[in-house]
Amino acid sequence: MTHAMLKGSNVPLDAMAVRAVLRWTPGPDIPDIDASALLLGHGGRVRSDEDFVFYNQPRHPSGLVRRLPKKRAGAGLTDTVEADLAALDPSVEQVVLAASTDDAPFLAVRDLRILLYDAAAPADGDAPALAVFDIQPETGQETAMICGELYRRGDGWKFRAVGQGYPTGLVGLATAFGISVDETEADGTAEAQPRPEPQPHRAAAAVAAPPEQVTAVTAALPQPPPPQTAPPAAYPLPQPQPAVAQPARSASEGPYGSRDGAPHSGYPQPAAAAAPAPDPYFELPPMGPQFLPR
Repeated sequence: MTHAMLKGSNVPLDAMAVRAVLRWTPGPDIPDIDASALLLGHGGRVRSDEDFVFYNQPRHPSGLVRRLPKKRAGAGLTDTVEADLAALDPSVEQVVLAASTDDAPFLAVRDLRILLYDAAAPADGDAPALAVFDIQPETGQETAMICGELYRRGDGWKFRAVGQGYPTGLVGLATAFGISVDETEADGTAEAQPRPEPQPHRAAAAVAAPPEQVTAVTAALPQPPPPQTAPPAAYPLPQPQPAVAQPARSASEGPYGSRDGAPHSGYPQPAAAAAPAPDPYFELPPMGPQFLPR
């Protein structure tokens, strides 16, 4: 027998393992819906961040609460959470069943409801639901909803229809129960990093810098290599000779000496020919008869 739930009503559960199916009708202007679950301990808060089961953490470490892939059911879409209530640790007092959108309000969502099934029933069969609750947002601006909750009562469990909305989305809902949520994890995207500011060329920075900074910037610039010097020659190079002062020439001197016959000291003079020494054996040739004495 299916129990049609009203907001705030509850029903005892005979099945100790249940499948909570979130269902809605998709459309071009209708946001996508994601199911999630929070395992609450004493005081209505999670024991650790691992007690949050959602699309980025679809399975509880115990394996007793898990999120199943989305499916199409006729004209609708479904997102499902399964929970093995009987095997849960006694410290878990509640399992909150929630829905959230991708930043669009629930006002645009049509035919939103949660159906509770015995987990032993085939998921694709025609087994009747244990309970069904049609969810109506209170303001229409909610981006997360608590659809219902499973809670301990004595030795058994019960299901309550809640329908409480949060305008702060899945992050606001999770933090309300003690989860430390990074918004980049909640939306499944990496946080955008600021683009680095373009750095001016160092030479341009030196021009724009105050005078006292120019020296430091110039020192940071790459310096040209030192000039290469030629290696010393292996042989002595000719050295310039000092100029020899020439005496002044008088007006009476010509280009090759003085007019009075004195040699000019400024020009080299031809050396005088040496006179040959007399030959002691020299004899005059014989003279002709015309020269003989009479």
